[in-house]
Amino acid sequence: MHSSRLVHGSPVYYGWIIMLVGALGLIMTSPGQTYAISIFIEHFITDLGLSRSLVSTIYSAASLLASFTLGYFGRQVDRYGSRATAIVTTVIFGLACLFMGFVTNAWLLGLGFLALRTFGLGGLTLVSTNVINQWWVRQRGMVMGIAGLLMSVLGLAGFPNLINWLIPIYGWQVTYMILGLILLVIMLPLAIIFLRDRPEQYGLQPDGDRPLAETGSDSPSPLKEDHWTLSEAIRTTAFWVMALGTATIAMMSTGLFFHMVSIFADNGLASTAAATVYVPVALTTAIVTLSSGILVDRLPVKILLAGALLCQAISLVMAPYLYDITLIWLYGVILGTTFGLSRTVLNVVWAVYFGRRHLGSITGVASTIMVIGGSLGPMPFGIGRDFLGSYTLVLLGSAILPMVLSVVTLFVDKPRRA
Repeated sequence: MHSSRLVHGSPVYYGWIIMLVGALGLIMTSPGQTYAISIFIEHFITDLGLSRSLVSTIYSAASLLASFTLGYFGRQVDRYGSRATAIVTTVIFGLACLFMGFVTNAWLLGLGFLALRTFGLGGLTLVSTNVINQWWVRQRGMVMGIAGLLMSVLGLAGFPNLINWLIPIYGWQVTYMILGLILLVIMLPLAIIFLRDRPEQYGLQPDGDRPLAETGSDSPSPLKEDHWTLSEAIRTTAFWVMALGTATIAMMSTGLFFHMVSIFADNGLASTAAATVYVPVALTTAIVTLSSGILVDRLPVKILLAGALLCQAISLVMAPYLYDITLIWLYGVILGTTFGLSRTVLNVVWAVYFGRRHLGSITGVASTIMVIGGSLGPMPFGIGRDFLGSYTLVLLGSAILPMVLSVVTLFVDKPRRA
């Protein structure tokens, strides 16, 4: 058992500190997330002299390559713990943001995208989610809902508007360097000082339950977890349905956000409307994430995923027909509902279904599938726009997949051992 003055001297259960730092880690993934990168897209196209199709293809290829590293990240979390992995990931992610300040051509842009997606969307997201899951079990949904609420308000709403404010003042290259400094100056010290791996290493139980030594050796464990190995998990139907469902949402959402400014421009809306839509998206995401986080402790996870997939399909059908502020806000609410529900599912499903012991490895493979899905989103949207002159056909066609999966998901239950 480890001794820690910080953990044992905390006036509250230390899992709350872990939740706050883990939530900050999720917020700090923003420079590698599509909703933040989308604000830079028009600058990449104009300043680097690149076509929309090329930028979309580079982004998709970089995201696809990044996805194959997530299994490795997951194994490192299981082997070395969340704290060590978070420290290394944050350093490299911060340096990747600094590197974006020196991008001058397509090749360097591709390298920058690869680093941002690998260590931001992939590594830091995985480790931040994993460390919270290790400290919470019975109240996992509620705690993840709070973390998601903070992510929505400070990440999804905050970073796009911060970027929109910084670019006119400093330019897009210096803006990315500022984001890197924020990571290195704020996130890195907090990860070093406060992150800890598992409560059992400090003689504690998840959720702040009393240690077994205090309840008596004959007392039952306060937790009943079924721990699956990676090989066992991937042989279940539930794993693949959940993985494909979250990957589909990642794919469609990435495509929408990556081309948000262009989609709105085709509808006769100013570029500032793309930033405006983040307000209802963020507000709704925050509310839905918190409420669904509470509900996921009482409802099957599959219900939330089915709802997210249905909302995603509706948002795709709406996107080509946004012509006024009322529709923009309604569209933002539906997108926010999609993100809120899917974020809750993504944050809890693997721990709920397969336990904590091999969570890093299982989450790593599931995240690989999700990021592969996300990597496939921007390219067809961009190519469709360049060759067809409109996003309409590809958006309407893309709505079919989440619609079908929303029905399939309802028929798949939590796996149980034979």
